[in-house]
Amino acid sequence: MKLIQSLSDLDAATLRNSSVSIGNFDGVHRGHARLVERLVARARQLAGPAVVFTFDPHPATLLRPEMAPIPLTWAERKAELLGRLGVDIVVAYPTSRDLLALAPEDFFSQILQQSLAARAIVEGPDFSFGRNRAGTIEVLRGFCMDHGVSLEVVDPLEHAGQAISSSRIRQCIARGKMDEARSMLTQPYRLRGLVVEGAARGRQLGFPTANLDRIDTVVPGFGVYAGWSLLPSGRWPSAIHVGPCPTFGEMRARVEVHLIGFSGSLYGQLLEVDFLTRLRDILAFPDVGSLTRQLQQDVATATEACRSEA
Repeated sequence: MKLIQSLSDLDAATLRNSSVSIGNFDGVHRGHARLVERLVARARQLAGPAVVFTFDPHPATLLRPEMAPIPLTWAERKAELLGRLGVDIVVAYPTSRDLLALAPEDFFSQILQQSLAARAIVEGPDFSFGRNRAGTIEVLRGFCMDHGVSLEVVDPLEHAGQAISSSRIRQCIARGKMDEARSMLTQPYRLRGLVVEGAARGRQLGFPTANLDRIDTVVPGFGVYAGWSLLPSGRWPSAIHVGPCPTFGEMRARVEVHLIGFSGSLYGQLLEVDFLTRLRDILAFPDVGSLTRQLQQDVATATEACRSEA
């Protein structure tokens, strides 16, 4: 799978007979997977690549910054997830006002035909493109018919009676409903952050933690979670604390990760963490001994949760 961040890096030979889907694909959820399944099938029929064209950052960041959603994935993670589903090329196009100002017919001509050489397009029924989102799926259908490009429209996938969407998953994660979010995602939710120095209370208690800063995706709701921490040397089962530390009167929310069985310094490194399940609420303990016993239980429970999904 290739991640492309400039259309100048594409060549005609690579794109011959391409099948294309355009969208944000934030989180790469099961609804996206259904669409990608059809995209890959069409690409194989045409003996060409399956191409996803996405935007980096989300267009709302430029058009309505106060309403722009916090992302679920960064470009490289999104490309990795799409590659797992069979996509050959992911174009994470740098979003610009010039791109968003293109009329629908110009977007179709310049992006889909000239840049991506699309022979087939696969989209959902609510797809829109071009200036002011004026290019509806019916407008796209007309362009495709005029230019000999096939169009397949894939119905959204439902979970618990509602369509799966990135916004729905974003809300679940922000509320700490990790199990519900996972049921709609194709892989466990992952965030990343820079490891910075903290108060070192965890180390003093025998449970050293990596304190994460500069997190650029949705932070899960307050709670203690089980998950995996990913390092170049491998992955480590982890107990993850998201929220304040009321036992010590610390009310500033933090993301602290205890890598079970790991020893060494991670300061200054980017750490990626997969969230598996939520273990409990954030609690204020009457004394350090009570907290320590709970941390021991958290580690045991997180270890078991990771072992069951190893």
